[in-house]
Amino acid sequence: MNNPGGFGPQRIGRTLNAVAGKALGKDGMAFGALLTDWAAIVGGRLAEQTSPQKLAFPAGRRENAVLHVRVSSAAALLVQHEEPQILERINSFMGWRAVARLKLVHAGPVLPQKNYAMKPLKRLDPVKERELTTAVAPIENDELRAVLERLGRAVVG
Repeated sequence: MNNPGGFGPQRIGRTLNAVAGKALGKDGMAFGALLTDWAAIVGGRLAEQTSPQKLAFPAGRRENAVLHVRVSSAAALLVQHEEPQILERINSFMGWRAVARLKLVHAGPVLPQKNYAMKPLKRLDPVKERELTTAVAPIENDELRAVLERLGRAVVG
Protein backbone atom coordinates (compact mmCIF):
# COMPACT_ATOMS: atom_id res chain seq x y z
CA MET A 1 0.00 0.00 0.00
CA ASN A 2 1.47 3.32 -1.05
CA ASN A 3 1.23 5.82 1.79
CA PRO A 4 3.00 9.07 0.87
CA GLY A 5 3.68 11.31 3.82
CA GLY A 6 2.67 8.62 6.35
CA PHE A 7 -0.94 9.84 6.60
CA GLY A 8 -4.11 7.82 6.13
CA PRO A 9 -4.74 4.15 6.83
CA GLN A 10 -1.77 2.01 7.84
CA ARG A 11 -1.37 -1.63 8.71
CA ILE A 12 -1.76 -2.07 12.45
CA GLY A 13 1.06 -4.62 12.60
CA ARG A 14 3.57 -1.91 11.72
CA THR A 15 2.64 0.29 14.65
CA LEU A 16 1.37 -2.18 17.25
CA ASN A 17 4.81 -3.05 18.64
CA ALA A 18 5.77 0.59 18.87
CA VAL A 19 2.63 1.47 20.82
CA ALA A 20 2.12 -1.65 22.95
CA GLY A 21 5.84 -2.20 23.44
CA LYS A 22 6.25 1.22 25.00
CA ALA A 23 3.16 0.83 27.13
CA LEU A 24 3.85 -2.67 28.43
CA GLY A 25 7.65 -3.01 28.15
CA LYS A 26 9.65 -5.94 26.81
CA ASP A 27 7.52 -8.46 28.70
CA GLY A 28 4.33 -6.90 27.38
CA MET A 29 2.33 -9.96 26.34
CA ALA A 30 2.70 -11.76 29.68
CA PHE A 31 2.11 -8.60 31.69
CA GLY A 32 -0.81 -7.56 29.50
CA ALA A 33 -2.53 -10.86 30.24
CA LEU A 34 -2.06 -10.29 33.97
CA LEU A 35 -3.51 -6.79 33.71
CA THR A 36 -6.61 -7.77 31.80
CA ASP A 37 -7.42 -10.90 33.80
CA TRP A 38 -6.18 -9.94 37.28
CA ALA A 39 -9.60 -10.24 38.93
CA ALA A 40 -10.17 -13.68 37.40
CA ILE A 41 -6.74 -14.82 38.57
CA VAL A 42 -6.75 -13.62 42.18
CA GLY A 43 -10.48 -13.30 42.78
CA GLY A 44 -12.63 -10.24 43.33
CA ARG A 45 -11.74 -9.85 47.01
CA LEU A 46 -8.01 -9.41 46.31
CA ALA A 47 -8.45 -7.62 42.98
CA GLU A 48 -10.20 -4.74 44.78
CA GLN A 49 -7.13 -4.14 46.95
CA THR A 50 -4.26 -5.11 44.62
CA SER A 51 -3.05 -4.48 41.10
CA PRO A 52 -0.06 -5.80 39.15
CA GLN A 53 2.55 -3.10 38.52
CA LYS A 54 5.57 -4.70 36.88
CA LEU A 55 6.78 -8.12 35.77
CA ALA A 56 10.56 -8.51 36.06
CA PHE A 57 12.16 -11.61 34.53
CA PRO A 58 15.77 -12.55 35.33
CA ALA A 59 18.21 -11.51 32.58
CA GLY A 60 17.84 -13.72 29.53
CA ARG A 61 15.10 -15.91 31.02
CA ARG A 62 11.36 -16.25 30.47
CA GLU A 63 10.46 -17.84 33.82
CA ASN A 64 10.77 -17.25 37.58
CA ALA A 65 9.87 -13.57 37.34
CA VAL A 66 9.18 -11.24 40.23
CA LEU A 67 5.72 -9.70 40.01
CA HIS A 68 5.52 -6.28 41.67
CA VAL A 69 2.02 -5.90 43.08
CA ARG A 70 0.57 -2.67 44.40
CA VAL A 71 -1.30 -3.53 47.55
CA SER A 72 -3.35 -1.55 50.03
CA SER A 73 -2.09 -1.62 53.60
CA ALA A 74 -5.22 -3.47 54.70
CA ALA A 75 -4.59 -6.34 52.28
CA ALA A 76 -0.81 -6.65 52.59
CA LEU A 77 -0.84 -9.29 55.30
CA LEU A 78 -3.51 -11.31 53.48
CA VAL A 79 -1.56 -11.23 50.20
CA GLN A 80 1.62 -12.21 52.01
CA HIS A 81 -0.18 -15.13 53.65
CA GLU A 82 -1.80 -16.28 50.40
CA GLU A 83 1.30 -15.79 48.20
CA PRO A 84 1.76 -19.52 47.44
CA GLN A 85 -1.86 -19.83 46.26
CA ILE A 86 -1.65 -16.59 44.27
CA LEU A 87 1.54 -17.77 42.55
CA GLU A 88 -0.09 -21.09 41.74
CA ARG A 89 -3.11 -19.32 40.19
CA ILE A 90 -0.89 -16.96 38.17
CA ASN A 91 1.28 -19.77 36.83
CA SER A 92 -1.75 -21.93 36.03
CA PHE A 93 -3.24 -19.00 34.14
CA MET A 94 0.00 -18.34 32.25
CA GLY A 95 0.62 -22.01 31.49
CA TRP A 96 4.21 -22.08 32.74
CA ARG A 97 6.20 -21.11 35.83
CA ALA A 98 6.23 -17.47 34.84
CA VAL A 99 6.28 -15.96 38.34
CA ALA A 100 8.40 -17.21 41.26
CA ARG A 101 7.59 -14.56 43.84
CA LEU A 102 5.63 -11.41 44.59
CA LYS A 103 7.09 -8.11 45.67
CA LEU A 104 4.50 -6.05 47.51
CA VAL A 105 4.50 -2.32 46.87
CA HIS A 106 2.71 -0.27 49.53
CA ALA A 107 1.69 2.93 47.82
CA GLY A 108 -1.55 4.08 49.33
CA PRO A 109 -5.00 2.99 48.19
CA VAL A 110 -5.39 0.87 45.08
CA LEU A 111 -7.57 2.37 42.37
CA PRO A 112 -10.64 0.25 41.65
CA GLN A 113 -10.52 -1.89 38.52
CA LYS A 114 -13.37 -1.89 36.02
CA ASN A 115 -15.81 -4.67 36.69
CA TYR A 116 -16.09 -6.92 33.63
CA ALA A 117 -18.84 -9.09 35.10
CA MET A 118 -21.05 -10.91 32.64
CA LYS A 119 -24.41 -9.44 31.80
CA PRO A 120 -27.40 -11.50 32.94
CA LEU A 121 -28.58 -14.02 30.36
CA LYS A 122 -31.86 -13.49 28.56
CA ARG A 123 -34.70 -15.85 29.41
CA LEU A 124 -35.30 -18.58 26.86
CA ASP A 125 -38.69 -19.18 25.31
CA PRO A 126 -40.46 -22.29 26.70
CA VAL A 127 -39.61 -24.48 23.69
CA LYS A 128 -35.88 -23.72 23.80
CA GLU A 129 -35.91 -24.05 27.59
CA ARG A 130 -37.41 -27.56 27.30
CA GLU A 131 -34.91 -28.55 24.56
CA LEU A 132 -31.98 -27.39 26.68
CA THR A 133 -33.22 -29.15 29.81
CA THR A 134 -33.79 -32.37 27.84
CA ALA A 135 -30.33 -32.16 26.25
CA VAL A 136 -28.47 -31.92 29.58
CA ALA A 137 -30.76 -34.21 31.61
CA PRO A 138 -28.76 -37.44 30.95
CA ILE A 139 -25.63 -35.95 32.54
CA GLU A 140 -25.25 -37.52 35.99
CA ASN A 141 -22.77 -35.03 37.48
CA ASP A 142 -24.85 -32.16 38.91
CA GLU A 143 -22.08 -29.58 38.67
CA LEU A 144 -21.21 -30.46 35.07
CA ARG A 145 -24.91 -30.46 34.11
CA ALA A 146 -25.36 -26.97 35.62
CA VAL A 147 -22.29 -25.60 33.82
CA LEU A 148 -23.41 -27.04 30.49
CA GLU A 149 -26.90 -25.67 31.03
CA ARG A 150 -25.46 -22.17 31.63
CA LEU A 151 -23.31 -22.54 28.53
CA GLY A 152 -26.36 -23.63 26.54
CA ARG A 153 -28.31 -20.61 27.77
CA ALA A 154 -25.47 -18.31 26.74
CA VAL A 155 -25.22 -19.83 23.27
CA VAL A 156 -28.94 -20.14 22.58
CA GLY A 157 -29.96 -16.92 24.34
